[in-house]
Amino acid sequence: MKFVDYVTITVRSGKGGAGAVSFRRAKFEPRGGPWGGDGGDGGSVLLQGDPQLYTLLDLRYNRHHFAPHGEPGSKNNRKGKDGDTIVLRVPLGTVARLTDTDEILGEIDAEGEQLVLAQGGRGGKGNTHFKSATRQTPRFAQPGEPGEEKNITLELKLLADVGLVGFPNAGKSTLVSSVSAARPKVADYPFTTLEPALGVVSVGDYESFVMADIPGIIEGAHEGKGLGIQFLKHIERNAVLVVVIPVTTEDLGAEYQTLLHELEAFNPHLLDKPHVVALSKIDLLPEEERQQLPRSVQDQFPEGTELYPISSVAHMGLDPLKHALWRYVQAARAENDA
Repeated sequence: MKFVDYVTITVRSGKGGAGAVSFRRAKFEPRGGPWGGDGGDGGSVLLQGDPQLYTLLDLRYNRHHFAPHGEPGSKNNRKGKDGDTIVLRVPLGTVARLTDTDEILGEIDAEGEQLVLAQGGRGGKGNTHFKSATRQTPRFAQPGEPGEEKNITLELKLLADVGLVGFPNAGKSTLVSSVSAARPKVADYPFTTLEPALGVVSVGDYESFVMADIPGIIEGAHEGKGLGIQFLKHIERNAVLVVVIPVTTEDLGAEYQTLLHELEAFNPHLLDKPHVVALSKIDLLPEEERQQLPRSVQDQFPEGTELYPISSVAHMGLDPLKHALWRYVQAARAENDA
C-alpha cells in the first residue's frame, strides 16, 4: 500500500432550502392561515476517524467533495428534505487545516471521532413562523442560508508507539521486518525507505505495540535536506524513540549527538521523550568484540543511556530490546489513561 500523508481537497456544503409561502385552504375555512413549511438544511462535509485506514490515498484521487442542497419547504407545513451529509473517512492522526490561512481546524485521534469541515446552510423558515396578531397573512418566507466552500489541507501524523530514528542504511527497515510482519523495502543504498512503514510487534501472547520505520535522517534534515524533514513530524506522536546506530560507525557518540541535534532543531520537545540506542549490525563484528558490547562503547554516550546491541539479520539481541520498549509503551499508555 502506498503511503500518502499529505493532500489538499476542496469541500463545499449544501445551501439550505427556502421556506415556503403557502396558505391553508379548506372547505369551511376560506381564509385559512399561513401553512408554508421550512426548507431543509444543506448537507455538511465531515471527517471521521477510521482505525482501519493508514493513508490518505483515497482522497488524493478524489479531491472534490460537494454536499447536496436542502430542498425547499412546501404547502401543508411540510419541511423540505435535508441534504445528505458527506463523511470522509481518514486515518487516526489526521490534522485538518485551512489551506489559504494555515489555520488548524482540528485533528482526528479516536475511532469514530468527527470534525466538521463545512457546515451545511440552515433551511429558511416558512411563512407559518411569521404569523402574528397584527400580521395574519404573511406573504414572505426566509431564504435558505448559503453553504461553505473551503480548500482543506489534510496531514497525517503516524500514531505509532515506537519510532526508529537513524541515518540511511542504519538498519531500521530490517529491524521492523525482523520483529513484525511488516515488509519495508530493504537495500544497501541510501533512502531505500521513501515512506514510513508500520509494523505490529507482539510481546507475549496478547500484547503488542506499533513500531514505525521513519525514512533516514541526514545532517541538516530540519532545514529541508534529504527526506527527513517530511517525516520528522511523525516522530512527535511516538511514546518512545529508538536511535539506531550501526556498530561499524567510525564515531558512535558523534553520530548519536548529530541525530539528537536534528530532533532538537525540529522540535525541542522531542528530546523530552524517552529513548534507547540500538547498536545494529553486530553480526559484522568478531565474536570477541560482540561479547564486550555494550560496555566497550558506553563511554561514548551520556551516562545512563540504555544501549542494546542487536543484529536484525541474525536475530540477535531483539528480545531484550522489545521488552525494554514495551515497558516504555506501557508507561505511556498508563499515563494517557490516567
